[in-house]
Amino acid sequence: MMLILATMVLLTACSENGNSGKNDGGQSGNGNAASTLEKVKEQGYITIGFAGENPYAFKDENGELTGEAVEIARTILKRLGIEEMRAELTEFSGLIAGLQAKRFDMIAAGMFINPERCEAVLFANPEYSIGEGLAVKAGNPLNLTSYKAIAENKDAKVAVMSGAVEIGYLEASGVTEAQMVIVPDQNAAISALQSGRADAMTMTGPALQSRLDQAGDEGLERVMDFEQPTVDGNSVRGYGASAFRLDDVSLQEAFNTELDSMKENGELLQILQQFGFTEQELPGDVTAPQLCSPQA
Repeated sequence: MMLILATMVLLTACSENGNSGKNDGGQSGNGNAASTLEKVKEQGYITIGFAGENPYAFKDENGELTGEAVEIARTILKRLGIEEMRAELTEFSGLIAGLQAKRFDMIAAGMFINPERCEAVLFANPEYSIGEGLAVKAGNPLNLTSYKAIAENKDAKVAVMSGAVEIGYLEASGVTEAQMVIVPDQNAAISALQSGRADAMTMTGPALQSRLDQAGDEGLERVMDFEQPTVDGNSVRGYGASAFRLDDVSLQEAFNTELDSMKENGELLQILQQFGFTEQELPGDVTAPQLCSPQA
């Protein structure tokens, strides 16, 4: 009898303390606490961390929070039953720490996915990608579709801003110093191309598109079939996404489901285009797990 009683006590203790269910959004081992997704649905709002960086997440001239990351998140969250977004302005370098400290429930700042960050946060699948952009005279008379194409045409010249990362990419692609027209800013790059001092100009895709839009010059065009450069065998393209705490799996999965729908029906591109992105900045089929891999 004593042996039976002892066995029953032991089994009861194991049942109460041995729940090995997966944590989700702060859910305790016994599953009594609500997940973050359940919590924000119940309270009707979610708090996001952002860094005040245009075109990703910023306040406009009327003090309204907007940006590609904000508007994508706003659309998705409403479909998940979360009507209100409350914003917490944070320096970019402090966003991950703020999320972990539960100052906010997610990061909506267009943060690039990389393996190091994946150890600290749970990324949604990418909502955009950013690579380099190239603009030329209308009709692309020199057929410049890559940095390598510039390198192969020794008469071709490309305008690039002083100190820009693109200088290193051009050098890695074989473009010589003599082929580079170094300019102080983006407006000077446009001027160099318009005046004929340069045959092309380069900067990141959204920045280049915004300059072209502002110039409104029909004599210039963006190279839409531009081939992204590689450095040491790796693409320079980056992918940005929203991020959650590591245990907020249900929130991340629900977010991804809606994001996939927006990719398929064209809504994602429509939002991105409002902030200077084009089809070239769509993320394609790349996923967060792929980008979190050190081999990505």
